[in-house]
Amino acid sequence: MNRHIAIYPGSFDPFTNGHMDIARRGLEIFDTVVIAVSNNSEKNSLFSVAERVDMLMTLTEDNPRLRVETFDGLLVDYVVAKKARVILRGLRAVTDFEFEFQLAQMNHTVCEQVETLFMMTSPKFAYLSSSIVKEVGRLGGDISKFVPHLVKEELLKKFGIN
Repeated sequence: MNRHIAIYPGSFDPFTNGHMDIARRGLEIFDTVVIAVSNNSEKNSLFSVAERVDMLMTLTEDNPRLRVETFDGLLVDYVVAKKARVILRGLRAVTDFEFEFQLAQMNHTVCEQVETLFMMTSPKFAYLSSSIVKEVGRLGGDISKFVPHLVKEELLKKFGIN
């Protein structure tokens, strides 16, 4: 197992500036951060997995230490397959902690070699979620402070807003 790789999983529908903050700060600790887009058919996503991956590939192309991949199945199986040991998760508020703690405990029980590292989001992104961004964008609000420019443009296209 490689301690220098962190897996940063999520649906990232869409990828926000808060997500980017966690990924970049993860690089201060790990040599490589793999942004692992979950292929969860249970979720009603705005963007397809392929669309999310395409956006993320463009957003991270200037940093070879950030990799973008997709995964199906158990996260811990994916982590082990990547020869990693750490799942990187961002926490916005105390309300995130209970659910994330439960997931971390389950993942560790399923595979004791895998640890979860919680990173508090930067205060300027503490209120930000993909759901909120989609709602503000859908209603024609300015989302330029919340997402990278590319994501903003793709969201506006999805909502038919020019």
